[in-house]
Amino acid sequence: MDVDMDFVCRQAGRPVTALTRRDVARALLAVPSGVALVALPDLRRAMMSAGNPLSRPFWESAKATLRSIESGVATVGDVQRWIESTGTEPILMTPSYFVWPEENERGPVAAEMFARLVAFLEERVVSGEIDPDALAEGAPEARRAYEELQEHWLSTPLPDGRVPGFAVSDEQDEEVFSAWDEEEAFALSELRRIIAGLPRQPDLPADELEAAAVRLRALLALPGYPADVLRACAGFDEQPMPDDDQDLWLTVAAGVVGPVSDLLENGDLLEEFADLDGEIGMEDATLVHLHAIQCADWLAGVAALARLGPGVLASPERIARLIAESEDIDVDEQDGEDLGATEGLFAPVVSLWGYLGIVDEDDVLTPLGWWGLPKALERAWSPAE
Repeated sequence: MDVDMDFVCRQAGRPVTALTRRDVARALLAVPSGVALVALPDLRRAMMSAGNPLSRPFWESAKATLRSIESGVATVGDVQRWIESTGTEPILMTPSYFVWPEENERGPVAAEMFARLVAFLEERVVSGEIDPDALAEGAPEARRAYEELQEHWLSTPLPDGRVPGFAVSDEQDEEVFSAWDEEEAFALSELRRIIAGLPRQPDLPADELEAAAVRLRALLALPGYPADVLRACAGFDEQPMPDDDQDLWLTVAAGVVGPVSDLLENGDLLEEFADLDGEIGMEDATLVHLHAIQCADWLAGVAALARLGPGVLASPERIARLIAESEDIDVDEQDGEDLGATEGLFAPVVSLWGYLGIVDEDDVLTPLGWWGLPKALERAWSPAE
């Protein structure tokens, strides 16, 4: 591959007189480092002949970076830092921890905002507000000013009212939520297929449900663990508890699968649940574990319990093994650490199941759990009406 002026211009989509340091750097990084090193002198001469010589610090930094890459000592961070030192490359992660998505993962909004920021930085280079030579030479003051300039731009509304940093974050959130919705929809269809194929459908254990609902109402009126976790899971801090026993029980059981709210969002409760060393409390730790369980693991575990029926052991260790051996989901061969991690995630789940009567004191699945677990998953994964 020839790295000549035509190549750089095609890569950048600009004529040679308009090429920036960033344009040249990106073109050099688009080819093997050895090829780029060989082409560097001719490329520099061609830029000088075209009246766009760039600067000595840039070419020296390019040579040093390419040599470092070729010798195998350059890190990804080193290369990223170099291209940022061109003066018009947005910082991948700002000091306030705003992170740009990778180029091939940017949605339309992120791509637009990234291009807007590049154009903004180019204007600041032309005006002299950004000194790319100082950046290339590693001047700390220039780097701090470069970071602050971008932080300010990301938090300043555009003429149309959008705040760039928030707009990008909102788009990423929407993509994550969309992926979750798709995952839950698939898991729900698989759950319904599996339950429909059971040789015997679970019957509602009315007496067991009534007794469990009485215990649950009394428990939810208490302070502390586990009542505060169960209320948060069910969203009862924001809405009243249902009067119907079945609705109440399923709402709480579904909340364990997909917690509605999070204690960490409550500023008044955060200090109460954290000790003086800043360690996370049991309540918040439990919710962290619940949020970390994937739909596929819920599906595999509950499907296995539904097939086995009441009386089967439903301890965290057993659930981890059932998930690892499941044919309902694609599971790679797991080692002891994988099983231990899954067991750890389901330890607080089984504990909460005990308060709901899903398992007994020996972690054995009850008729109520056999009937209710699939329905709880179905409620958790069904779109809100």
